[in-house]
Amino acid sequence: MGPAVMQGQFTVDSNLLLEGRPNEIAGFSVWLSGMSFVADEAGPRLTPAPSPPYASRVQNNLTSLMKKLLLALALGFTLTATAADKDGWIALFDGKSLAGWKANEAPDTFKVVDGELVVKGPRAHLFYVGDVQGAKFKNFELKLDISTRPKANSGVYFHTEFGPGWPAKGYEVQVNNTHGDPKKTAGLYNVKDNLEAPAKDGEWFTMHIKVVGKHVITSVNGKVIVDYTEEEKPERKSQPGRLIGNGTFAIQGHDPGSEIHYKNIFVKPLP
Repeated sequence: MGPAVMQGQFTVDSNLLLEGRPNEIAGFSVWLSGMSFVADEAGPRLTPAPSPPYASRVQNNLTSLMKKLLLALALGFTLTATAADKDGWIALFDGKSLAGWKANEAPDTFKVVDGELVVKGPRAHLFYVGDVQGAKFKNFELKLDISTRPKANSGVYFHTEFGPGWPAKGYEVQVNNTHGDPKKTAGLYNVKDNLEAPAKDGEWFTMHIKVVGKHVITSVNGKVIVDYTEEEKPERKSQPGRLIGNGTFAIQGHDPGSEIHYKNIFVKPLP
């Protein structure tokens, strides 16, 4: 999605015309009857002085106009950040920063490098805490592009919540192609495990997770790995919080020897 812009024109009064002109989000100008109102990272300002016939009108309407312009710009930023594409997918990771995400410990385990989320370092979990759905999801589809390095271990949690240590709530979808743990990528960890790696280290693959009601489907590059429906009263003696409910997502940093790259993280909320 491109930058938020304002375009077109509308009449403010019989003599005062406000024209919006497309430009970059970081800086744009609005020409107002011989004067220029500029809003950019340095803040809003007005240059040069208006011509005498319009000075009083500009002074009287400037506060109202500035409020409307800044509100429209803020709305544009919000829509750009959270708007879904034509198929309903919404980006959770912007490829530039960890905006909307929060680590529960060891924040240096997570870094953004060349548009990728690189996970490498001490144990930590990066939770989604952004604006989409108020960071609370029930029925959804989630897709991520992932590349594992040799002997790497990670995981993607859903229906979880922010907290210390290993997440106690929700399900973990395993990410592991050659780590010593026999439970491999796209299995539901300790619930319905997958014992055969569906992808190779160093190659990008797409992992897809779909949850509707109590039904969970995981797939890698379009191949279904797990198709599971949670029982009425599942036994979870060692992990009582491992249940379908609602909550946010988290990405796992498992250990200092594991390196995993993520990109193109999208969610599609479902009814």
